[in-house]
Amino acid sequence: MTSSVEGFEVHLSCDFEAALNATRETLLAEGFGVITEIDLEATFQEKLGYAFRPYAILGACNPKLAYAAITADSSVGLLLPCNVTVEAEGGSHSVVRLMDPEAMLASAPGAVSVGMREVAADGHARMLRVAEALRRLG
Repeated sequence: MTSSVEGFEVHLSCDFEAALNATRETLLAEGFGVITEIDLEATFQEKLGYAFRPYAILGACNPKLAYAAITADSSVGLLLPCNVTVEAEGGSHSVVRLMDPEAMLASAPGAVSVGMREVAADGHARMLRVAEALRRLG
């Protein structure tokens, strides 16, 4: 697992569908539901006529964290849901990238309340556990 400015990255030794399913299940285990799913391969083909590798953007939401965040600062809605990407990286390899709520909050303009920092820290810890669980799947 590697970290970047915006999140965590995990390389898996499995195909895209297996990685997508594992990601959904691991997010669910940390209290995140997938409320949106964008299939970029299909979208680029349909809208542009371009071939593209399997690539999905999942909008992950933990309702308790979302409620706490919106209650603390309604403008945080611009950062919700937490994006997670899954993409094919060759026939039997995939990469999963998970947004880091602390990093996203750090990029927000203006002062950040203590309540928002606590929510972001909780989200960070959960996303880190998802990344670590996926890494163990390898």
